[in-house]
Amino acid sequence: QVQLVESGGGLVQAGGSLRLSCATSGRTFSNYAMGWFRQAPGKEREFVAASAHLVGTYYADSVKGRFTISRDNAENTLYLQMNSLKPEDTAVYYCAARPAQSRATMATMYPYWGQGTQVTVSS
Repeated sequence: QVQLVESGGGLVQAGGSLRLSCATSGRTFSNYAMGWFRQAPGKEREFVAASAHLVGTYYADSVKGRFTISRDNAENTLYLQMNSLKPEDTAVYYCAARPAQSRATMATMYPYWGQGTQVTVSS
């Protein structure tokens, strides 16, 4: 099993930037595909970005060109650099892990989750 802990959320003005981190422990980080999801109040959890060895990195259309997912296998940490933030990016952001390297954008395909970190973008 793998444990995930997110950090880096906060309050930022529209157009600003934040970098989220997801520290992992418990199993070999490099063996897992990793993803970021978000959930706004009253909405379902939605895919943001993911990184998997077989397919590389991929993004939701809503964040493409603004967000960058990266991972440091030596530090067992996943990152999400978020630039040009918009009020509609406001949500709780979760990192997730799955022991498979294929493309996966559905939350149900990730068995391991962090507790989430709040991102609020003011207009």
